[in-house]
Amino acid sequence: MTKNVDAIVVGGGIHGCSTALHLCLAGMKPVLIEKDYAGRHASGVNAGGVRQLARHIPEIPLSIRSMGIWEKISELVDDDCSFESHGQVLVAENEEELAVCRARVAELNALGFTHEELIDAAELRRLVPAVAETCPGGVVSRRDGAASPAQTTTAFRRKAEQLGATVREGEGAGNIRRNDGLWYVDVGSDTYAAPVLVNAAGAWAGKIAAALGEPVPVETVAPMLMITSRVPHFIDPVVILRGRKLSFKQFSNGTVLIGGGHLATPYQDRNETVLDWKSLAVSARTVFELFPVMRSATIMRAWAGIEAKMKDDIPVFGPSSRHQGLYHQFGFSLHGFQLGPGAGAVMAELIVNGGTQTRISDLGIDRFHPSTLKEQEVVVSDRLPRARSTSPACGRGRREAPGEGSLHTGKVPMRRYPHPGPPPQAGEGAHVLRGPQPNSTPSTL
Repeated sequence: MTKNVDAIVVGGGIHGCSTALHLCLAGMKPVLIEKDYAGRHASGVNAGGVRQLARHIPEIPLSIRSMGIWEKISELVDDDCSFESHGQVLVAENEEELAVCRARVAELNALGFTHEELIDAAELRRLVPAVAETCPGGVVSRRDGAASPAQTTTAFRRKAEQLGATVREGEGAGNIRRNDGLWYVDVGSDTYAAPVLVNAAGAWAGKIAAALGEPVPVETVAPMLMITSRVPHFIDPVVILRGRKLSFKQFSNGTVLIGGGHLATPYQDRNETVLDWKSLAVSARTVFELFPVMRSATIMRAWAGIEAKMKDDIPVFGPSSRHQGLYHQFGFSLHGFQLGPGAGAVMAELIVNGGTQTRISDLGIDRFHPSTLKEQEVVVSDRLPRARSTSPACGRGRREAPGEGSLHTGKVPMRRYPHPGPPPQAGEGAHVLRGPQPNSTPSTL
């Protein structure tokens, strides 16, 4: 049976759920397709960092846009998502690392960004009293914080469904094809048809892009996390290190979440990961060295989530370089959680208005194969008019962040297409995403 919708969103992580929600706010009725359940993979089991700190420069405008949404997250999804804003601190362990921090902040300031602030040893110890006395300073992003990833992804999914999105979980998106201006996707015994397809399938999105003629250098990774026993309260902000792989935060119950980028071995087809306990031990030792208060803690459990990592560590975000009505939103490379709310708002603007005021020109898929541009050409012009936001969460009344003010649009504007008759037969580019229900990765922290 063919069901006609305004947009098809493949992938039920924070990005797919956010895009579905913002499309609903813009008056569209999308279908959200998730082969497992919303937040099953990286979006539901990551560290929950809500950070602008230490981002690649091409991501910063999107991160700033998203931060504004995080600060009013309850208004958007009717859930506080356990968001707390105690800042995030990047610790320099020696003078050489502090010099790198100083250069980084100077570079950002020259570009007009002021969210990162260089701090000396005294301010570092005021923010993080338990840090080792040998650390000379670092960088702070004071608006940053943390939230519950599973709670957040569920909240976006729930709100999208309340506003009219169709949510299909437990069945993969198969036989993706395009015919007569419409995208068709099979889900179980149903077929969905729409003029718009959003590829937000996380670790599986690269396969979809390749099947549709847009291969990119992406790999599947599984960042590990672990939780400790309770220790007396000693820290409020999230802490990351400049020179070593480490990030951690303390919860209100005294437990400490330790991450930082050490990787498990992913078995993507089985929805499973195998932890690297030696690397986890390295993370634990690093915490114990920097924070003596942690030396009495024990590791209670550990896990990993499967996600996509781009070769350049920068996400693929924006319209296809080959197909009209196709949009990519994946490859957030271990730091996509904070971007989710803003990315959904911007994606909705691209689809509904044909452009966005948030600078995303360096995130496009055409950076990997610019010679393949066919149906669309992404252009940026400071002289183009502003796009009109149809969604209150899409930035109405916002001040522009540095790098904004340009309309990022496509040569062929999005338009509504007539609903189809019977669906076309399966063609090239079909891809089925299926897998057993997981039992190796927890869905909450």
